[in-house]
Amino acid sequence: MGGAQREGTHSAVDLTGLLGDLRAESEELDGLVADLDEHDWRRETPAPGWTVAHQIAHLAWTDEKALLAATDQEGFRAEAEAAPANTRGYVERGAERGAREASAELLERWREGRKRLSTALAATPESTRLPWFGPSMSVASMVTARLMETWAHGQDVADALGVTRTPSPRLRHIARIGVRTRDFAYGVHGLQPPPEEFRVELTGPDGDAWHWGPPHAQQRVTGPALDFCLLVTQRRHLEDTALRAVGSDALQWVRIAQAFAGPPGQGRAPGQFA
Repeated sequence: MGGAQREGTHSAVDLTGLLGDLRAESEELDGLVADLDEHDWRRETPAPGWTVAHQIAHLAWTDEKALLAATDQEGFRAEAEAAPANTRGYVERGAERGAREASAELLERWREGRKRLSTALAATPESTRLPWFGPSMSVASMVTARLMETWAHGQDVADALGVTRTPSPRLRHIARIGVRTRDFAYGVHGLQPPPEEFRVELTGPDGDAWHWGPPHAQQRVTGPALDFCLLVTQRRHLEDTALRAVGSDALQWVRIAQAFAGPPGQGRAPGQFA
């Protein structure tokens, strides 16, 4: 349900560019589902109990909550405080309600909701802190969190439909969240994060080198950016990626990494997509 980012500075953020990337990610997923018949909307995805309709309903529901956070912070806080302690159940009920809608109605609700959210975020001062289910976020972080979640749930839809998506440079936003949520992943597993920074070196879809952390760090994670993004969104098991972890702490991290808020997810089984 959105990102669980360690907040830092977002100096010289190109919010217009970020929103453009979010729209592009949403449109790519829209293209996968727009012409599906009712049978395919009810097709099971790799997320247990979730159909294609559940995936889109969840995105529509979360966009609506993000819109509330951007336009009525007190209203959002009141709703969040009234939500059940079982966050996962609360989220799943939202998806379940939406999945019962006719596919055309659900698709239109998602389209309209994401359009309204984009407009609201573009009009929000970049210095604003938006409340969320967990730590508050900057506007830029909210946008990248929505992009990350759209991409991750889009992967579930693509897997259900047997579609291989072409990775784009937008993955850099997701990889960045994956790096920034390192300590969060330790925390949700009841573990103390290591004090030293790790080095993460990834190869982007166009062959670009993406890197975070000290260049001479002893703990390192390297490999394709796509695999890293699939790992931190828990859409692929570590054994099914080409990632390489050097150092015991780095190896522990890639086994528990999660870029999304909430309790640890079930992830995917090794060899599930062979």
